[in-house]
Amino acid sequence: MKILILGAGQVGSTVAHNLANEANDITVVDTRPDILQALQDRLDLRTIVGFASHPDVLISAGARDADMIIAVTNSDETNMVACQVAYTLFHTPTKIARVRGLEYLQYRALFTPESLPIDVLISPEEVVTNYIQRLIEHPGALQVLDFADGRVSLVAVRAYHGGPLVGKELKHLATHMPGVQTRVAAIFRREKPIFPEGHTVIEVDDEVFFIAARRNIRAVTSELRRLDKPYRRLMIAGGGNIGKRLAQNLGPHFSVKLIERNPARAKELAETLDHVVVLMGDAADKELLIEENIEGTDVYVAVTDDDEANILSAMLAKRLGARTVMSLINRPSYVELVQSGVIDIAISPQQVTIGALLTHVRRGDVVAVHSLRRGAAEAIEAVAHGDRKTSKVVGRRVEEIKLPKGCTIGALVRGDEVIIAHRDTVVQSEDHVILFLTDKQRVNEVERLFQVSVTFL
Repeated sequence: MKILILGAGQVGSTVAHNLANEANDITVVDTRPDILQALQDRLDLRTIVGFASHPDVLISAGARDADMIIAVTNSDETNMVACQVAYTLFHTPTKIARVRGLEYLQYRALFTPESLPIDVLISPEEVVTNYIQRLIEHPGALQVLDFADGRVSLVAVRAYHGGPLVGKELKHLATHMPGVQTRVAAIFRREKPIFPEGHTVIEVDDEVFFIAARRNIRAVTSELRRLDKPYRRLMIAGGGNIGKRLAQNLGPHFSVKLIERNPARAKELAETLDHVVVLMGDAADKELLIEENIEGTDVYVAVTDDDEANILSAMLAKRLGARTVMSLINRPSYVELVQSGVIDIAISPQQVTIGALLTHVRRGDVVAVHSLRRGAAEAIEAVAHGDRKTSKVVGRRVEEIKLPKGCTIGALVRGDEVIIAHRDTVVQSEDHVILFLTDKQRVNEVERLFQVSVTFL
């Protein structure tokens, strides 16, 4: 595909890195030549210096025959205007824009072909908020990713000593939990993927990805680790867009305290947030945390716009007795440093957001994509079309499908029914197929599986 990426910030650079490695024709536009040069030194792509919404800049970037424009500059207005220009002048087929301002997002009527012709609207704050909320709803999980409108989930859990299934072969999972349908999609041991088979033994500290209907997540988790009690008391550091959204969503269901250091912002939050205790102060203030009963806190979530502040305050909260600590971290190098250390869960906004973009880049009828393991792996929801003659998957048993190495089919969703995939499970037309791919370099092979041949009408 020929893709224009407007904006070379954290999200734009992450998108460029993901897509350039898949043999796409990528051009990145930004006003900062030094940032663009650094990208060009690392990746096989073109760069253009200029304002992303200016027609002449877009023409220079190749907008006349682009398949897709991804507008992710730091300015909502620039992103929206760039999509309008692309629609009006170049009839670009797919236009994706990042829009962060709630002032725009609450008026969805703005984003229609008759007004602002944006095909896909991405709000990173909304995506990240939902992601953190899933983690809080499922204690003990490292990741919880939804497919098929939430009917089935992919969950990552670290195996702990004493878990009933730890030290045993995977084939015993069914006897441990009669009546609970689940499938282990992948295991990562010391950062390396292990293809799960019946004789595979789960070891302590393995990162296990399993697929199950949402109602069964807690039961499967209990097989791999001591089951954590449901969270009740939360403390959020940072009252920006993400902190405010989290407090709004969780306030009615949990005991929530929010710390904001800016007095004016703290006052505004206190006036607008119901069921939330708003504290004005520094989240790295040891005395404040002790005074607010940090040792009795189930989850501490640091979501300020400062990576260092998030890391340090989360580490302090953990040392003072918080049960689980999460930190929002923008710099990829920081994520790798702190993950599975003192901080329980490091959250990368770029990796959480990238899936929403990849969904619209994947060929075939792909409904959802989640980027995993810092972009090395992917979970994909694809819809099977056609029949046995025109499709490489429809009418075939799972064991007959020629999956690329490192790829597993975890589940099928047929209407409202969740079917955990086994060797003899037959894929039908219009099934939603949930796949796990440990090596993203093989994604083109997965795409080809779900492309219908030209004889299909």
